[in-house]
Amino acid sequence: MLQKGNLQEMEKDNNKGGMMSVIAALGANVLVAISKFVGFAVSGSAAMLNESIHSIVDCGNEILLLVGNKQAEAKITDQHPFGQSRAKYFYSMVVAMMLFFAGGALGIMEATEKLFHPEHSVENTWLVMGILIFGLIVETISLRVAFKEIKELNKDKLSLYRFLRESRHSEILIIFAEDSCAVIGLLIALGGTLLSHFTGNPFYDALSGVLIGILLCTAALFLAREFYSLLIGESVTENDLVRIKTSFNRKEISRLINVKTVHLSPTAILLTAKIDVKSEYEAHSTELINDIERDIRALFPAYNIYIYIETDKYKEDYKR
Repeated sequence: MLQKGNLQEMEKDNNKGGMMSVIAALGANVLVAISKFVGFAVSGSAAMLNESIHSIVDCGNEILLLVGNKQAEAKITDQHPFGQSRAKYFYSMVVAMMLFFAGGALGIMEATEKLFHPEHSVENTWLVMGILIFGLIVETISLRVAFKEIKELNKDKLSLYRFLRESRHSEILIIFAEDSCAVIGLLIALGGTLLSHFTGNPFYDALSGVLIGILLCTAALFLAREFYSLLIGESVTENDLVRIKTSFNRKEISRLINVKTVHLSPTAILLTAKIDVKSEYEAHSTELINDIERDIRALFPAYNIYIYIETDKYKEDYKR
């Protein structure tokens, strides 16, 4: 049985997963936000204003993720017997809401105003494009860091889409979504700026601002749905559940009555199970359960797993 101190140390180490991409994204967004606000100040571009708001919101989001990661390391107490690892999911939900309201909705409002009042002009176009290209380079580097962390966390070699849907690492999902939206948004802003410059019509600049806002709102809604599911409690992935069930395939067990799991954090799992032990082995139930627990923990060495297994007799009308 793992001691409380060992559990806390393991959870503290596991909480670091995905945080390098958060730090890289924060550094990138600080640089990019400053350059974008300078670009907006000298150009009056709606797309540049939207991108500036986006970067400022992203900076706040990364700070919230770091706060959530620190909170997740809080010690186990009587009030919080499993620690506070799920704090990551709460702060991730807050980030998704900020991305929607402050990043997307506010940007759409500002850009729509200029879309229907296109008398605004885009000045110093080449400086704006230079700033956008600089931001694109910085955000691409940050996105590469996120890809690198995804590769390290993707132990089962899943496709990118499946990994993002199944991963319980909320911070890597946020950073990947933010960096991807940043790169796409910068390309949209660059396209709108170029069209406005060569046509002399600021409509395209305002339109690109609206499109960027819609992109951010879409990403925020996707993230909110994922984090809501994680916050109320998601089981382990199908692959992990199959691996867990193999530990119960023993001659002493006549039936695995049920097994339930829930992620307390990206790398902390609560597992409960009921087993029907054959009558001739009932005297050795304690040793059997301890052996099953050892096998499960051996399957997931990087996970902190709380395991509760009890014996029972299976009935046809058994209710979960």
